[in-house]
Amino acid sequence: MLKCLAIDDEPLALRQLKAYIAKIPYLELAALCNDALEAQEFLATHSVDLIFVDINMPDLNGVDFVRSLTQRPMVVFTTAYSEYAVEGFKLDAVDYLLKPFSFADFSRSVSKANQLYELRHNQRTAPEAEAEAAPKDKEYISVKADYKVSLVKISDIVYLESEGEYVRLHLADGSSITTLFRLKNMEAALPSEHFMRVHRSYIVNLKYTRAYVKGRVYLSDTEYVPTGENYKEAFQAYIDRTFRNL
Repeated sequence: MLKCLAIDDEPLALRQLKAYIAKIPYLELAALCNDALEAQEFLATHSVDLIFVDINMPDLNGVDFVRSLTQRPMVVFTTAYSEYAVEGFKLDAVDYLLKPFSFADFSRSVSKANQLYELRHNQRTAPEAEAEAAPKDKEYISVKADYKVSLVKISDIVYLESEGEYVRLHLADGSSITTLFRLKNMEAALPSEHFMRVHRSYIVNLKYTRAYVKGRVYLSDTEYVPTGENYKEAFQAYIDRTFRNL
């Protein structure tokens, strides 16, 4: 059971979150807060597993609130302003929900949080997982997850996403594998001619690149990952070197 805290200065938004949380059997609502300051007071004496927090709030916005937490639970940001998404990624948020979001969108986010919670719980006493470095002539990489070793075809990895101490591998068939591993170590284990770090939290398989616009790398018509300031120049150089501009 995940204990949840919902924070939003809009009463309607709080009521919607309360209704959505009530529909998910593994979620338990610990409190509703009208602003970040009220949430800070609550967390001073209570612990939660998951926080839903609006970004654009008075006095203390959601991003600064999360940054202020010394013991940081999992976080799902909710906001009506898409330009705040990058800030959420920088804080290793579990997900980002753009208002107005449906129950289906909410369900996908909490499912992701629940998977991460279970993985952390199951591996709390387990040694850090290892990814076997893949020589150029190897087609697969071995990844330890859920107490078993999964053989993942390198060419099937669309992108990799950092989730704090974990890495989620997003695969071409739509599935994903989450492993206790650092993204920088995974980067070293993958062939550099095929994979590129485009953000502190993302590595992409270059063969799946479909478009590049406004700080986003599109891996399909609808799915994209952000590019970080420290990685934009290298990725742009790859685009210029590889593709002819028409």
